[in-house]
Amino acid sequence: MANETPLQTIENMLNGILAEEPEYFAVSVKLTPGNNIKIFIDGDNGITIQKCVRVNRQLYKLIEEAGMYPEGEFSLEVSSPGLDEPLKMHRQYVKNIGRDIEVLFADDTKKEGKLLTVTEVDFIIEHTEGKGKKAVTQQLVIPFNNIKTTTIQIKF
Repeated sequence: MANETPLQTIENMLNGILAEEPEYFAVSVKLTPGNNIKIFIDGDNGITIQKCVRVNRQLYKLIEEAGMYPEGEFSLEVSSPGLDEPLKMHRQYVKNIGRDIEVLFADDTKKEGKLLTVTEVDFIIEHTEGKGKKAVTQQLVIPFNNIKTTTIQIKF
């Protein structure tokens, strides 16, 4: 622990809490210069507000007990990534199979479609080109290393 940065220490504490329930996972941990700790966690089957609150309380206690901020000058936010947050992890892609997504490619082009399958190196979307009788449904294999971001598309 002596050589860890505060961020690494917090990540390790969080991973220790989440290890007890493997269906939950950390998406991101950010620490601002003002000691505001912002954490996104998710679950393979979603996550409840109550679960975020429980993790927040457990982590807050560990940070206090470790004496990381002797004056108690830190804030801690634990939440799930909103639907507007880009997918960051493989597990998030798997969790969202069947949903409509928008992919922003490395060359700044975009493609929308339904997420069909996910492998370790790529994913497949189904999208429709053209309109009316000329519409053609196609499947497109997208390598992870070819994208900038992927976001869930909400359809009403």
